[in-house]
Amino acid sequence: QVQLVESGGGLVQAGGSLRLSCATSGRTFSTYSMGWFRQAPGKEREFVATISGTGGRTYYSDSVKGRFTISRDNAKNTGYLQMNSLKPEDTAVYYCAAYRSLLTESTSSSSNNYLYWGQGTQVTVSA
Repeated sequence: QVQLVESGGGLVQAGGSLRLSCATSGRTFSTYSMGWFRQAPGKEREFVATISGTGGRTYYSDSVKGRFTISRDNAKNTGYLQMNSLKPEDTAVYYCAAYRSLLTESTSSSSNNYLYWGQGTQVTVSA
């Protein structure tokens, strides 16, 4: 069982930056692929970014590519989402999620593949 706890959300002006963290339990974090998703009011949850267990492979949605960076520190059992050049349309609840894969460089943009989810952290970007 893996527990995920997000932190780092808040209110920021457009053009600003935030770094989200996702702290996990367990001692085998490196065997889990991780992703970030977000859900804005009245909208469906959408994929943001994903990273493989080793951190060697990443993938981003087109809407955040070039502005957001996903990373992880397996020694600290923590994943990160660095968000720069934030826009009002980035306002949402952000969730980190994880799944275990036998493929060390596995990544996925589909929420259906993720077994473990955090409770979410609110990010609000003002114009």
